[in-house]
Amino acid sequence: MHDADSGIDQHLLIPAPDMERLHNCSHHAPHDFYGWHAVEGGSVIRTRQPGAELVEILIHNELRAATPVGDDVWVLALPDIYTPDYRLQITWPEAGTIVSADPYAFLPTLGNLDIHLVSEGRHERLWDVLGANVRSYETALGTVTGTAFAVWAPNAIGVAVVGEFCAWNASQYPMRSLGSSGVWELFIPDVGAGAAYKFAVQTKEGHRRDKADPMAKAAQCPPETASVVVDSRYEWCDGEWLRNRSSADLLNEPMSIYEVHLGSWKIGKGYRDLTTELVDYVAEQGFTHVELMPVSEHPFGGSWGYQVSGYYAPTSRWGSPDELRALIDEFHNRGIGVIVDWVPAHFPKDDWALARFDGPALYEHADWRRGEQKEWGTYVFDFGRNEVRNFLVANALYWFDAFHVDGLRVDAVASMLYLDYSREEGEWEPNQYGGRENLDAVQFLQEMNATVHRTHPGVLTIAEESTSWQGVTAPTEQGGLGFSLKWNMGWMNDTLEYFKLDPIHREHHHNEITFSMIYAYSEKYVLPFSHDEVVHGKGSLWGRMPGDDWNKAAGLRALYGYMFSHPGKNLLFMGQEFGQTGEWDEAHSVDWSNLEGWGHEYHEGIQKLVRDIHQVYRSSPALYSQDHTYEGFQWVKGDDAANNILAYLRWGADDSALLAVVNLSGSSQESYPLGTPRAGEWELVLNTDAAEYQGAGNDLPAVVSTDASGWDGFEHKLTLHVPANSVQWYRHRRNS
Repeated sequence: MHDADSGIDQHLLIPAPDMERLHNCSHHAPHDFYGWHAVEGGSVIRTRQPGAELVEILIHNELRAATPVGDDVWVLALPDIYTPDYRLQITWPEAGTIVSADPYAFLPTLGNLDIHLVSEGRHERLWDVLGANVRSYETALGTVTGTAFAVWAPNAIGVAVVGEFCAWNASQYPMRSLGSSGVWELFIPDVGAGAAYKFAVQTKEGHRRDKADPMAKAAQCPPETASVVVDSRYEWCDGEWLRNRSSADLLNEPMSIYEVHLGSWKIGKGYRDLTTELVDYVAEQGFTHVELMPVSEHPFGGSWGYQVSGYYAPTSRWGSPDELRALIDEFHNRGIGVIVDWVPAHFPKDDWALARFDGPALYEHADWRRGEQKEWGTYVFDFGRNEVRNFLVANALYWFDAFHVDGLRVDAVASMLYLDYSREEGEWEPNQYGGRENLDAVQFLQEMNATVHRTHPGVLTIAEESTSWQGVTAPTEQGGLGFSLKWNMGWMNDTLEYFKLDPIHREHHHNEITFSMIYAYSEKYVLPFSHDEVVHGKGSLWGRMPGDDWNKAAGLRALYGYMFSHPGKNLLFMGQEFGQTGEWDEAHSVDWSNLEGWGHEYHEGIQKLVRDIHQVYRSSPALYSQDHTYEGFQWVKGDDAANNILAYLRWGADDSALLAVVNLSGSSQESYPLGTPRAGEWELVLNTDAAEYQGAGNDLPAVVSTDASGWDGFEHKLTLHVPANSVQWYRHRRNS
């Protein structure tokens, strides 16, 4: 039986019901009809080429014309049943002729093991099999290079790849479903790096939704929303850094983090510019690490990156993925670690991104009581679903593997841990045991941390967690969440509340400045003065300090002297290192003008102090080598509320000692006695009141010696001049 118009046997044609589904992008198996197939009496090649003038097929060293049979389908009947290698030669109106391999001639790019691991939620290189990956195949007619597309959309009735290469026509490249896995797959020859694409998802309700690729490695610059194929050829130069990192004891090494919003450090600077300017500055200031506020793609710049639409795609606002790699590489070459902010807690509701990806809730929890953060206008991941958990865990691994980052700072951990976080009564449902803990999220965080530390020894995971949850930094095998470090939000709040008080009132709040040592070793802490403390009307750290400019500068210098001598690692947000006067605004650069004009000397003094603090800090094991153990700290004077004076010893793992003397009053003490367990000479290594920092410049002796009279229960005594609103560090000379 033949088709009357084409002369083609009817059984060589695509059945009408299947053709309709293919046309409507609702077919689960386009490879069953397109491409080469054995049929009764021979074989057939079918291809759909909308708008083509002529389709010819190069096969068996011969160019044969295919026959159009309607619906833009072209058919070539063959007398044999031998699986051939062939090429499509297509002539387009006004566009000439192209020769290409047939997308429907290739086997699935995911193997059975891949499918199994995806379904189990345990594919640790998910980005290699899902998303868009440039691949090459050797065939009889030569090398075929193109892009393997794959996407998880289990509720879809059809998915197609659309892009500039097919005029966004969903009927051109329908994908095949890989069974119950929910994965759809298609290899498209000749589509390469730089191609913009989306997935056209056909829902069960009959709607087509063009979605950005959840696994995209790049995206168009907002407000454009398409994903972009990437084929990185970047050659890293940080091998020595990575080798050293894998064996480093980071928690007992110096760590001072410079938190940066890349878009506003200097407006208009991208990854390429920052590779020199930012790296030079961070190195000059002496920071050990830089922390980048989220660099994953996000639709709204005003979210600062905390509402992520492309978890695997560095934002194109500031350059290409390889330019970000070059920036990180250069930090490593200068001895500086790189931490990036990671946001697994929630994601935005934009229609073209993750939200309701294939119709119903998919990445988000279906129950709004668990699946939404109404306060933020975002969805919350379904942490209990294997594939969603895999998406996030693999994303963490991706940043370590593909971008060589040294740490992830995990945003909004508290919002993940508690079912009633920011919810009113009736807006949350207890867990199966009647508690408020989100057990799925707990399991996810434990899995993420355990997997990261197993696969990438020496890296950091840091929790922004503001509650008293037990064991945030305890190992997962002990029931903890497994983070390396936790932001000490309590210390930050208490410290800033204290420092904003006029010194005359501070004696009544002495417990606010000493309370942190009650719990200092309950977790492994970072002491953060982050971007969150200089936005939303809070003003700047400079603005919190009481008094005139002179006193504000003195207060800020004392704050940093106290901070860097307190147990814990350290973090300053950009601009704080010189005492930026105004609140941070992502639409404007850091206020570098503070270092010019009226009052610039105060800010230059603070900037120089931070540099010098870093020099002393990094050369003093007492200040970092026992941050997380009781053995690293000893009170010398903790109860002198009347004089607002604190004094304490920091002990190094090498038995070195450093004495910090903190006077937070408005009065100097010219002969202040302090006990010490060690006799001998103590060298002044830092004085925040020094003239070079624009302090009062009191003439303090470079070395002071103990006497044997004893004081406050110690065998030896020092008598010190302690200037008002200042901090001094004294290092014990062990050879004295």
